[in-house]
Amino acid sequence: MQSAEGLGTVPRRTKHYAQALCTLHYYSPLCTVHYSSPIRVMRALAGAERIARMSDTTLASISNQLADAVAAVAPSVVQVHGRRRPASGVVYATDVVLTTVRALGREDKLHVRTHDGRALDAELGGWDPATGLAILRAAGLNAAAARAAEEPARVGNLAVAVARSWSNAVTASAGIVSVIGGPLPTGRGRSIDEVIRTTAPMHDGFAGAAFADTSGRAMGIATAAQIRGLGVVIPASIAWKTAATLVEHGSVKRGFLGLAGQPVQLSEKQRGSDARDEALLIVAVTSGSPADAAGLLVGDVVLEFDGHPVESPEDLLDLLISDRVGKNVPVRLLRGGTAQTVTVRVGERSDGGIG
Repeated sequence: MQSAEGLGTVPRRTKHYAQALCTLHYYSPLCTVHYSSPIRVMRALAGAERIARMSDTTLASISNQLADAVAAVAPSVVQVHGRRRPASGVVYATDVVLTTVRALGREDKLHVRTHDGRALDAELGGWDPATGLAILRAAGLNAAAARAAEEPARVGNLAVAVARSWSNAVTASAGIVSVIGGPLPTGRGRSIDEVIRTTAPMHDGFAGAAFADTSGRAMGIATAAQIRGLGVVIPASIAWKTAATLVEHGSVKRGFLGLAGQPVQLSEKQRGSDARDEALLIVAVTSGSPADAAGLLVGDVVLEFDGHPVESPEDLLDLLISDRVGKNVPVRLLRGGTAQTVTVRVGERSDGGIG
């Protein structure tokens, strides 16, 4: 027997295995088999073995990285008791847990259980009707706060949702970021500016769970809700900002104008220098509202609000954020074909309790 390029001597019966690998492509760049006697099986066997070893190594590396990510964020994930079945929450700051209204179900008799099994009484510190996020205050929590991801999520990112099971054990579900988009209407004139949708399967216990990247940093807060079979996650940029407002004020202020509108197509004469195609047509004004007090009329066409273009009701809602509540804001509009600017004092939308 002769040596086959460092593979050692190869018996004749190896011919059939070589044929299966190489499909008889005698001079393929990947696999060249010389059927001289004795047979020399060339690089295909070694190449296949190298690929198999690389695949095993890569999968093991990914697997270990996901496990490390779960281990990193798990101490910051707590069990939340506010309904018949427990859900999850994420430690946001000292003695503060960030979760969702869906995880609570009620406003009193709330409890959290830490990663080391301690059960603590908790109280609702505030909630945001638009996002459904809530904060709980639990004295003596003594758990490390989760770290928000430094970079925003990207479609295709690998991620893992980390929650607490009914027994308070860590439970995880991995997937990819499938869709990033918004706004997502949440009812009664509310919306979430942006949401992440993921292939990671999540049951109700994942409400309030951490949605972490491969380094264990939180890319968002899981809601356990679904859209077309994909789990919905509130991005960390929105969740952390909302939590900060709730900690400071107990609620998120939402602006109120008291008008209803619909998108309208502008004619060439109406477009002006910015050449915009669409604006917001006012179709109703509530008596006694800030819009009424400012003199806005049915038939006015809103072009800009506080310097930002407005083309739909969603655009206007997105601009009615907390830092504009109580302030005088310029509104650029068309009235009878003439452009003018009026000033409106933004009111505050009032909401009731959970639900």
